[in-house]
Amino acid sequence: MSKSIFYIFLLAGFVAITSCDKNDDPSPTADYTAILTNTGENIILETYEALAVQAALLETATQTLESNPTQNNLDAAKAAWVATRSPWEQSEGFLFGPVDQEGIDPSIDSWPVNVIDLNNVLASANPLTESFLAQQEGTLKGFHTIEFLLWGENGNKQVGDITTREFEYLAAAAAVLASDAQQLYDLWKPTGGNYIANLLMAGNGSQVYISQKSALEEITNALIVIADEVGNGKINDPLVQQDLTLEESRFSANSKADFADNIRSIKNIYTGVFGGFGDGHAVSDIIKEKNAAVDAEVIAEIDAAINAIETIPGTFSDAVFNNAAAVSVAQQAVRDLQSTFEEKVLPIISNL
Repeated sequence: MSKSIFYIFLLAGFVAITSCDKNDDPSPTADYTAILTNTGENIILETYEALAVQAALLETATQTLESNPTQNNLDAAKAAWVATRSPWEQSEGFLFGPVDQEGIDPSIDSWPVNVIDLNNVLASANPLTESFLAQQEGTLKGFHTIEFLLWGENGNKQVGDITTREFEYLAAAAAVLASDAQQLYDLWKPTGGNYIANLLMAGNGSQVYISQKSALEEITNALIVIADEVGNGKINDPLVQQDLTLEESRFSANSKADFADNIRSIKNIYTGVFGGFGDGHAVSDIIKEKNAAVDAEVIAEIDAAINAIETIPGTFSDAVFNNAAAVSVAQQAVRDLQSTFEEKVLPIISNL
């Protein structure tokens, strides 16, 4: 965000002994390079690398399943899907940059699945290749199309239920997903598109962020966006409308893990740690310095939201009808976190 510059004209005799008030000084009052560097290199880049690695393994698993269709290989492909899903969901706390600009998000994660069109493609004579599926809209590829083909409408698909065309579709869709994941990582990494430089050089040559503050505001707003999506979309829609077709990852019964990983994406960015990566320099440092009570509140609410989601009894599908109270508790925990970011965290960042 640009700052207004005040030009103060002083009498010549007072220049040597008069200093500008701090609030009038256009120079930065703090250097957030360590925070932006850790966030970019150790959280965002490492998350995207993990996604690319796991997506490649999913591609291999579906190829193995196609060439050798056994129940064990189907189970292995399902496990690979779940393993790939986690870093993707943990990346949704920073859905800015190439993932948005290049249309990678809808290619990877559109839902609900367009089952009617999917069945039409399967029944057609179209060659089910990576290049063909890459040209299709997001609801015909990505995570949820693969999920649907692996688990089936009721989540109990067996290897004998999968047709030859479905095996071909699975392998091609997984190849597109792996390509998208690799492209996303490549666009961020220094030896590729080097989008990460926009964070590292914020306010000092970045093509996107004219100041470090503007970069920190984008990061903080992205955390608010995913909290809003989880609390007021992913949890709210199937619960309020009592409609499981609105539930994300319902075929695999992975919805609770999705939601919890979305909140972990907030925690990773806010605390500056992702798995074994990160040195802890993060937005939390700024909030703690300005208001330690708010920082403690945020961390407690993050953990409370993750716990409330994970302790919803049974599957999310079942809980929507049979444990709505527990789902509502989880929803409120996420909404509380969102409100704290909107009302307490963002104002601090915006007033740096």
